[in-house]
Amino acid sequence: MIVLDATVVNVALPAIQDDLGFSQSSLAWVVNAYLIAFGGLLLLSGRLGDLISRRDVFLVGLVVFTTASLLCGFAQSDVMLVAFRFLAGIGGALTAAVVLGMIVTMFPEPSEQAKAIGVYAFVASAGGSVGLLAGGILTQALSWHWIFFINIPIGIATGYFSLKLLERDKGLGFSHGADILGAVLITASLMLGVFTIVEPAAVHGWGDTTTLLCSAGSFLLLIAFLVRESTVANPLVPLRIFKSRNVSGANAVQALTVAGMFGLFFLGVLYLQEVLGYDALQTGIAFLPTTLVMGTLSVRFSEPLIMRFGARNCLIVGLVLIAIGLALFARVPVDGNYWTDVLPSTLLLGSGVGVCFPSLMTLAMSGATRADAGLASGLVNTTAQVGAAIGLAVLATIAATKTDNLLDAGEPRPEALVAGYEVAFWVAAGLVVVALIVAFIVLEPARPQEAGAEGPDGMTEAELESEFGTTL
Repeated sequence: MIVLDATVVNVALPAIQDDLGFSQSSLAWVVNAYLIAFGGLLLLSGRLGDLISRRDVFLVGLVVFTTASLLCGFAQSDVMLVAFRFLAGIGGALTAAVVLGMIVTMFPEPSEQAKAIGVYAFVASAGGSVGLLAGGILTQALSWHWIFFINIPIGIATGYFSLKLLERDKGLGFSHGADILGAVLITASLMLGVFTIVEPAAVHGWGDTTTLLCSAGSFLLLIAFLVRESTVANPLVPLRIFKSRNVSGANAVQALTVAGMFGLFFLGVLYLQEVLGYDALQTGIAFLPTTLVMGTLSVRFSEPLIMRFGARNCLIVGLVLIAIGLALFARVPVDGNYWTDVLPSTLLLGSGVGVCFPSLMTLAMSGATRADAGLASGLVNTTAQVGAAIGLAVLATIAATKTDNLLDAGEPRPEALVAGYEVAFWVAAGLVVVALIVAFIVLEPARPQEAGAEGPDGMTEAELESEFGTTL
């Protein structure tokens, strides 16, 4: 429900603009108001789960998000909708930030945890393409109000089963992390950073004075936060979590990969609609094979692959597939055919994501203790959100600049659009290649038992040590 929200709303933006009278410049705030609250509060929300209770924070966020969705559906003006979208972002952050933390504590056994993370990765990564389909159906068949109303029964059902199935957990208590100043600094830094990406940078460019001032402000707040956390007795975010090469490396890889992947879900949609003439519903159907491949690999095969070959090796294979898929998409022609020019790329990308993201989640949570699980979960979601925002801003700017230059030179619009998308897709593939380099250099290779390796007679390393008293 949380992940679907972004793409569902994007599909319905033209209908919302016509009904509520948004200007072209103010329409972006339907998305931006949500992103600023969501991206700014993820890290704090994850830590609150550790200090209070991950289950309770999850439920509070669910209530806030569901209520905000209801209010969005009834909004009668542009100001009301933007305000309620900001409230939905708060609820989304509270809910999404603690999910991975709950998974790793509920499933401590490696094999079961890998299965659970595979399901989580499928739901999270497939949400984008499913949202395109759902948004098109709801907007065309009913009205834009229903993209928000559909969340109400889902939220109620989720709340009911959460109360029934999730065990009540107890947090560390605020005596272990009641760092109010740290909370203010990191939330302000992230909110200002996301605002900079989605507003002045996207509208006026990265060299604009406002963009530079906001970027500097966000960076200085982040530095002040790190200084605070390194000196305070009970930090909100214990910096020890970043000492793990796998945690730090996986989050860096995720930010780069998500930034590159937005080439598929943003520029790919524009190519299908602006060049090939697809409507919203046809666009959603076009991405269904991606979702099916992604889901099959994440749910059915990610756990045995990770247990057999190790999360790092699976991640590297997934990144290679994603980079190849983006590079193929950079070669789509103006008169492209879906079956020969689009489908092969989307299948490669779906395969790459299906292998890559469960491995990423496993590595990103591998260094988290039970006390820090919520914080690690919030960090994973934060890097994904920041990567998505940066990727969208950078790739959209690159594509638009190239297209505008060609249009000014007299190039026909379809050719100019495709040329802009081509450059942006190559940049997206380059970001994934950089992620691949980081994975090789930073991430620690799996030990034999982590990769599920077996010795003579099918015995694991631990069993051999126990039997023979030696180390392989």
